[in-house]
Amino acid sequence: MKGFNLLGLTASFGGKRVIGPLSLQVNPGDKIALVGKSGAGKSTLIRLIHERVNRESSLIPQDLGLVNALSVFHNVFMGQLDRHSTWYNTLTLARPFSKDREAVHSLLQSLGMTEKLWIPAASLSGGQRQRVAIARALYRNAPVLLADEPVSALDGPMANSVMTHLRDRFTTSVIALHDVELALNYCTRIVGIHDGQVALDRPSEHLSVSDIMSLY
Repeated sequence: MKGFNLLGLTASFGGKRVIGPLSLQVNPGDKIALVGKSGAGKSTLIRLIHERVNRESSLIPQDLGLVNALSVFHNVFMGQLDRHSTWYNTLTLARPFSKDREAVHSLLQSLGMTEKLWIPAASLSGGQRQRVAIARALYRNAPVLLADEPVSALDGPMANSVMTHLRDRFTTSVIALHDVELALNYCTRIVGIHDGQVALDRPSEHLSVSDIMSLY
């Protein structure tokens, strides 16, 4: 996928401007961390970018977007719903094809979730639900990853493992992160958001934790 240039993005809620006008150039190969305090506009910016690139992105929204009544397998499979015909998706709901079962099983294995394959999403813990949303994004395997706090419910070792998966599987990514150290360790570019505007945009190798903490 080519890069994309987002010009003049704006968003308002209840008559109050939350984003913009904001412009952001995303280049192929960029691994961008959006940082800033809660309410700065990071989630809104992820949503606006998704509206622009939609089908070319794998999305991990902050609310995860899982269907509680469906199994973990089917929630992950939803990452490729738009790539199959209606009859294929309907049949998969009742009796999944072996190649899809194996692909989803492999992803869940890498996330330590294989024993939950046929468990309804409603019965999962917060961290398990987050890993299902991550598996769905990996299964979609779109050119661009858009993720909103994808590891907030995971402990240190699992958070680092997941960030490694996301870094290695997606060439280009925009990830909202509250953990500044994760942002510096796994992303190549730091974009700081403050009051809906870009307040910082620099390569991560040129920044330290203290440089970023001023945004909080």
